[in-house]
Amino acid sequence: MTWGITLILLSIIAVPSLLLSKKPDAKELLEKIEPYQGWIGFAFFCWGVWGIITAVLNIGWLSTTPIWWISLLAGNVVEAVLGFMLGFGLINKFILSKNEAAKEKANALRAKLAPKQGKLGIVGLIVGAWMIFASFMPW
Repeated sequence: MTWGITLILLSIIAVPSLLLSKKPDAKELLEKIEPYQGWIGFAFFCWGVWGIITAVLNIGWLSTTPIWWISLLAGNVVEAVLGFMLGFGLINKFILSKNEAAKEKANALRAKLAPKQGKLGIVGLIVGAWMIFASFMPW
């Protein structure tokens, strides 16, 4: 359930236009979060990468609970990508600053992913809700 909740929170931060269209008062909250967006994104990027590693290490679940395993992997891939998008500045500064080739590849990847951030945020909301629902299922 924790994976789904964190994915929903990250998706809400990643899709501010969707949130603002539903609730205009949210603009103040989003402005308060904005200075910390890089750190939040970096933390969620690390959490998503850890989730991908967890899914790979527990690949045995694929034979017993395939729906949960696929949900776990998909949710964490979305979480890692959204975290990368939001925390790109910090990731660039702390991890990629010493390697120019990696920095260029990261910039190219971000340029490809930036237009898809809103759609990815919506997918994150759906997958996060599914992960919460699936965690209550008696697999």
